Parts: sequence; structure tokens; C-alpha cells
Amino acid sequence: MGEHRGDLLLKRVVAGLPPGEDPITHVASLPARPAEVAPWPSWTPPELVAAFGSCGVPAPWAHQAEAASLAHSGRHVVLATGTGSGKSLAYQLPVITALLSDRRATALYLSPTKALGADQLRAVQSLGLADLRAASYDGDTPMAERDWVRAHSRWVFTNPDMLHRGVLPSHARWAQFFRHLRYVVIDECHSYRGLFGSHVALLMRRLRRVAARYGSSPVFVLASATVSDPAVSASRLCGADCVAVTDDRSPRGARTVALWEPPLTELTGENGAPIRRSAGAEASRIMADLVIEGARTLAFVRSRRGAELAALGARRILSEVDPELEPRVAAYRAGYLPEERRELEAALATGDLLGVASTNALELGVDIAGLDAVVVAGYPGTLASFWQQAGRAGRGGDGALVVFVARDDPLDTYLVHHPSAVLDRPVEATVTDPGNPYVLAPQLACAAAELPLTPACLPAFGPTAEAVLADLTRDGVLRKRPTGWYWTSPDRPHADVDIRGSGGEQIALVEADSGRMLGTVGAGSACATVHPGAVYLHQGVSFVVDELDLDACLAMVHQETPDWSTSPREDVDIVVLNVLSRADFPGGVTVCFGEVAVTSQVIGYLRRLPSGEVLDQIPLDLPPQTLHTRAVWYTLPEPLLASAGVQPHRIPGALHAAEHAAIGLLPLFATCDRWDIGGVSTDWHPDTGHPTVFVHDGAPGGAGFAERGHTALTAWLSATHEAITSCECLLGCPSCVQSPKCGNGNEPLDKEAAVAVLHTVLTAIAGDAPDA
Repeated sequence: MGEHRGDLLLKRVVAGLPPGEDPITHVASLPARPAEVAPWPSWTPPELVAAFGSCGVPAPWAHQAEAASLAHSGRHVVLATGTGSGKSLAYQLPVITALLSDRRATALYLSPTKALGADQLRAVQSLGLADLRAASYDGDTPMAERDWVRAHSRWVFTNPDMLHRGVLPSHARWAQFFRHLRYVVIDECHSYRGLFGSHVALLMRRLRRVAARYGSSPVFVLASATVSDPAVSASRLCGADCVAVTDDRSPRGARTVALWEPPLTELTGENGAPIRRSAGAEASRIMADLVIEGARTLAFVRSRRGAELAALGARRILSEVDPELEPRVAAYRAGYLPEERRELEAALATGDLLGVASTNALELGVDIAGLDAVVVAGYPGTLASFWQQAGRAGRGGDGALVVFVARDDPLDTYLVHHPSAVLDRPVEATVTDPGNPYVLAPQLACAAAELPLTPACLPAFGPTAEAVLADLTRDGVLRKRPTGWYWTSPDRPHADVDIRGSGGEQIALVEADSGRMLGTVGAGSACATVHPGAVYLHQGVSFVVDELDLDACLAMVHQETPDWSTSPREDVDIVVLNVLSRADFPGGVTVCFGEVAVTSQVIGYLRRLPSGEVLDQIPLDLPPQTLHTRAVWYTLPEPLLASAGVQPHRIPGALHAAEHAAIGLLPLFATCDRWDIGGVSTDWHPDTGHPTVFVHDGAPGGAGFAERGHTALTAWLSATHEAITSCECLLGCPSCVQSPKCGNGNEPLDKEAAVAVLHTVLTAIAGDAPDA
């Protein structure tokens, strides 16, 4: 296969590197794929075929026709294919057919973001079909328009938050809509994971229950990035058996994928550890080189601030090389006005903008495709997200470039040194746990407030629903009567349930000068995120916390943009409450999964420069906070450790380093971020009687991540072992065993002994460990 556009662009970028610098660890060529089209299904109305034709769609691709036909036949279906594969048409086809065929029929569209919903609504309206009456119903919809939507719209575009707070609580006002509801579309359903996904799964059960009350049983059509077990994930999400369509028959240009590890710098961080050049700075430099070559480039950066800085960095480089190119680079993120986002999207699509640094706001469905290059600055948390972002590159048969730039992080380091983990490994399954009592309890309260709960409807909410209802009844939240469970208060519970968070008590963030409320954080995590002195980012604006009043659930802040960031320092203790699973291995190694109580107390915070350098540590006096959650843990007896060369004085540093690296690698096996999980290690734990390493979910009741780690323990710990051994540092650094969220200042850490610990555990699991 000859060179294509992506190969040539990579050569130009490499040619601009300083002499002797070689950050590329691997290059792969992904071949082009031809399209496979299918005829329009026989049931498609002629006017709809004509409308699609006028928009440049002469015929559907085979996977679009397959998914649309399944939905039209009444099957719940999930289409799990790549970026730019036309998932929208697959649900538009059956939904619009139903709306054209039955003038009373209605449909509901759900998206995780308002921007995506607005984009999809515009696409439907652009078809120019009369009487669809498609309309948006979200937080931006004026009150007067909401009345019209409720009374007249036949296809409502909304999001889970608005469905939860604005539609289901007042379902009687939506009676006509629910009575004729034929389809529910759940777009980008892979984004519903963890606690948010668990809440949305229960929200879908509430939706189906309300629809049944009015006599309808809608078909669910879900669109997803490529994920593992999409039928299982989609069925768990919507509460009904789904069939999956996964064979992508859309065309794709050839792509060159380069894995890139920034070099070490002369700077040092905590405990003198070396620091790599930041992924954001590398992305700026790569994007500038690509823009000079005339390549339309999208750089995905992990944070809003990072996106702004990456765009500024590229513009600064271009101003020195070709000032005319400087204005052709911009940032894109949430927090911009809708008209600003639309202008940027249009400019990128037309080529007026050559470079855009974005958060994942451009990952989900917004119609930007066919770019020359994509730079992914830092692993986005899941392979599904990585391939969604990478899929933005590729213009027909011209070929494109994808560059994955590793952050100074154990997972990123592992991936750039193990290309098969990126290029050949199946993408993850979406992790949700609708049975989590901390999620199920408030959702059942909302369901009872909408319609009394009866024994007949409980199976949809899972096997633990009746026990949770008993607790709610005992606490006076619900009242048990012979016919079922009833909500007892005149005030509905919906406003107190945050479906994107824990649903528990929230701390309000208030700007001191104006009294303006900026948002909320969960009370359980408040001490670690909005402690006095903490730097807090809100919609790209930086605030510093002046005071945290836990009794009043209030944090007072002022706007400030310091040159440093903050990270908390904590004392953490963990207690085993209930062992749900235990396995014993040779040598005395045990592996367990169960329920734990994690008590943490923030005792201070570090101030850190963007380079990673630590300025100082500020002490704090805050009360302890306790989290009831789930964890996976392993234990090793001291004699076994001694036989592996880990003497007693090295055990704390060995376990601590192994814990950090394991937390960093768990996102490779569970759809989570390292900030969704935590860990504790100790050279002797009173509940186990041995040196122990715990990794726990960071959410009340658990979010399913520790359980996924327990299921994939051998692969997870093997990857952790390899991540540490492949790092080029001598004593440990942020690329292997240091953690940006460590509550103990990354002390003590023993990289060499951590390798021995992990090798010992893996050997025992394999059945080859010596007796202790």
C-alpha cells in the first residue's frame, strides 16, 4: 500500500523535531474500507427518500438499513459503529416513517449534552418535511415555548436531566404525548456509565412505566460508539432486551496512527521525580506543524483550561512562523454560547479554521468529520472515546493522521509502550449498576411520586428493589398500603436527586462578591475538592475557595486565576464491612471483593505549578468524611514478601506504589477515570491481618468499577506490572507510580519493590507461589 496523506503529514511533523529527539514509540497503518450500500427499506415513504436524497444521501449503508428495519419491526436495537458511520439516519428512518404514517404518533430523543441534541434537531429540520413538529425541550427552552412543545411537538429533543426534572414529574400534562409514544432514541448511549449511567438506567424504567400508564410501549433505538457487548449494555440501560448491529459498512479512509511519548525535562516534581513535557504543550506544537502544512486538525485535550492553553500555544508558534495562520486556530469547549460553537463548527468544516483545540465537546456526535488529522492529548479514559475522537480524521480516500500523545500518567505510559492495547484490544463494556442502593433509593422515591409503586412493577427495578422500599418505608419517605408504596410529601423529590452525581447532599458554591451560585459538589467529596484555598474551575473560569461550611452546605469563593493549582493531602482509613467474594491462592495470597467504609480527612493541600513543581504545603483542619462503597483488595503475608526480597521496612512503599499504578491502569479495564476511584494500602490491616492493597469506587454504594477490576484481576495487575517495568525512570515518577491525587504526598514509594509485589501476586494467582 502506497503512502497517503497521513503518512506524509507524520513525516513533516517528525522533520520539525529538535535533533536527536524521537518521541514516537509506534506507528500503525489502518487500511481504507469501502462502503456497502443497501436499498431503501420497502416501508420507507417516498417523500422521506426524496428528502434524504436532497440532503446528499442517495441510499443507506447496509448497517443503517439493518438497524432501521429492526426498529421498524418493533425490536429494541442498538447500533454500535464508528464515528461518521451515519448512526443518525438509522434512527431517523423508522422514527420519521412512523410520524409520517400516523399523524398522532410521537417520539422522544435523548442526548447526554444539549449541544448534541441541538445539532441533531437541526439535521431533522433540514429535511424540510412538514408536520414533524420536532422541537427542543431543555433548560434553554423559554417557558412560553415549553407550553407549545408540551401541547404540539411530535418529536421532542431533550436530555436525561430535563426528562427527570421537567417531564416525568408532570407526566399528566404530557398525557397526549405519552399516549402515542412510538419511539425513544438514546444517542451516544456509551456515555451513560458509572453513577450517571446507573441513574439514567433507572430513569428509563420510570419512563417505560409512565408510558405504560398511558397505554404505549415505545421501541428503544440506541446509538453508540463501538463498545464491547453493546446488546448487554443497551439492555441494562433501557430495561428491555436489545439486539445489536455492529458491522460497520460505512466508507473510511486510510489512517496512520502514531503513539507519542513526550520527553523527560530537566524539571523535577514531588520527591525529585522527573517530569515529562506536558501532553498539552506537545499537542500545541504538533497542531502548529500540521496547520503550517495546511492540514485541518482537531486536538482533543482533557480539560477546558487545557484546550484554551493548547490553542494559545499553537497560535504563539504560528505567530512566529507565519502570522497569517495565527487566527486560523481556535479553542472549542463547553461554556461557549451556542452561536459561538456553531460558528466554530462551520469554520472548521469549511476550512476557514485549520486548527481547533477542543475538550470532548466535539467527540459526541456533532457533525464534524473528514479532517486531515486528529491529535489526542492524553488518553480520554476509554478506548471507545479514543476511537470516537480518532474517527474524526479521514476524508474519503485521502488518508489521515491520528497522533496519541501520552500524559505523564501510568496508563498513558503503558499504552504508548504496548500498542496492541490501543490498536488490537476490544473496546470496553459500559459499566453501570442500577442496583446500587444509593442510586436506587432516590429513583424509587421519584417513581413513587410519579405513580404509586406496585408489586407488579418492582421486577423492572431489580431484585433489591423491595428491600430498598422497606428502608424507605421505615424512614418515612414512602407509605406502604395494601395496593403498593406511596409518596408521602406534597413536595416532589426530583429536585433533590442529581442524576449526574451521587444524588446525596450537595454543597453549594457561591461567589462571595455577587452572591451568584456557581454550582454544587457532593458533600462527601467537598473537603477534597472545595476545601479552603482550593482552586476550582467553573466553565473555564478559575475560582479560589475562601470558606467551606459543611453544616450550612456552603462554599464561598472568589474569582482568581493563580499560577498554581491545588491538590489535597488526606489521612485515609478503610474498614471491611462485608466480604462478597474471597479467593485463596498459594503462598497465602488472598483476593477479595466486598463492601467497605472509607474515612478520609483532608489535612492540607499542595500548591503546584503547571510544570508539576510543588511550591509548598498548606495545613488544614477539616472534619473526617466517611464513604460506604465497594472495593477489591489483595493481601500477602510478610514471609511471602520477604521471600520475594521485600523486607519489612520496604513494604509500605512497595504496596503504596503498587496501589497507585493499579489505580492508574484500572480505566483500561473499566469505563472510568482514575478520579472515579481511590485506594488505600497498609503494611498491616486489622481486618485482614496482613499487608493489604485496596482499590475502591469513589461513589456511595459503588459504581461497578472495583467489581470490574475484580473480574479482570489478572489482566489488570499484569498491565500494572508492565507499566511500572517499562517506565525509564529510576525511582518512580508520574508515568508509573506517582499519583496526582495522592493524599500522602507520594510518600513512601518503592518502585522496585512494587514490581516484586505484583509479580508475587500474579505468580500466586497462576498457582506457582511458594508457601509462606
